[in-house]
Amino acid sequence: MRKNIKLTAGFATLTALALGLTACGTSSDPASAKEGAAADKPLVVAASPTPHADILTFVKDNLAAKEGLKLEVKEFTDYVLPNTATESGQVDANFFQHKPYLDDFNKKNNTHIVPVVNVHLEPLGLYSKKVSSVKDIKAGQTVAVPNDTTNEGRALHLLADNGLITLKAGVGTDAKLSDITDKKGLEFKELEAATVPRALNDVDAAVINGNYAIEAKLSPAKDALVQEKAEGNPYANFLAVKEGNEKDARVQKLAKLLNSPEVKKYIEDTYQGSVVPAFGAAK
Repeated sequence: MRKNIKLTAGFATLTALALGLTACGTSSDPASAKEGAAADKPLVVAASPTPHADILTFVKDNLAAKEGLKLEVKEFTDYVLPNTATESGQVDANFFQHKPYLDDFNKKNNTHIVPVVNVHLEPLGLYSKKVSSVKDIKAGQTVAVPNDTTNEGRALHLLADNGLITLKAGVGTDAKLSDITDKKGLEFKELEAATVPRALNDVDAAVINGNYAIEAKLSPAKDALVQEKAEGNPYANFLAVKEGNEKDARVQKLAKLLNSPEVKKYIEDTYQGSVVPAFGAAK
C-alpha cells in the first residue's frame, strides 16, 4: 500500500467498507473466517485402539470440554491407514506411531505427515507361552517379529541386546534379517505387527509391540521375558498431522491436553509401567 494516500479519502473509504461489511455480516479476513469455522468442527483423530484411543477417549470425556475442544476418535487396527487418511484429509490427525516409523513411511509413500507432540512410550517386549526365560530359547526354535521396517529393526536390536542373535556392527534402526551375522540356530517368522500376538501359540517366542500386547491381554510389565529400556528410547509415540496443520488451534489444544498432568496420571495408573509417559516436543 502506498503511504501518500490522503487521510481524508482513505478514512472515508475505510469507514464505508467497514459499515458495508458490518451490514452484510461478512468477515473482512477470509483466513480468520476459515480458522473460525474449523475451530467449531470436531478434531477427528485416527488412533490404534490401545492405548492410543483409550488415552484420547480419556481426554475427550474428562478434559476436552474445558478447553472448548470437540474431539472425535476413529480407531484403526493397522499401521498404514491412519497415515493415508491423514494425508488425504479424511481425518485431521493421528496418534499411533513413532518417528523412525513415520520417517520410513513418508519416504516410501511420498506422504507429508509431521509429529506435533510426544505422548508415551510402549516398550517392545519378547513373549513366549513355551519358555519362561530368554535362556531357555535354543537353536531350532522360531521367533516371530514384526515385518515393517522400523519395528523389525527395533525387534532385532532387542534380541541382539539380550544375546539371542548378533547383528552387523553399526547397523541402525532399520536392521533386517539379512543384517544378522549369527542367528544362533534360530528361525524367524516375519508377520504384520498386529497379527504377531495371534501367532504366539504357533512359535516359540514373539516380539510384540506394546499396544498389541495389551490388546492381547498380555501385561508387558509382567509377561514379557525382556523389554526395551525406556531411558533414551527414540520410539516415543506422538500426535501427528499433515504438514501445514501443526498450528491448527484444535491441534494445539489437544497437544496441550495430551501432555497434561491428568494424562500423565491416567497413563501411570492405567498401564502400570506397560505404557510410560514420554512428554515433550516431537522432532
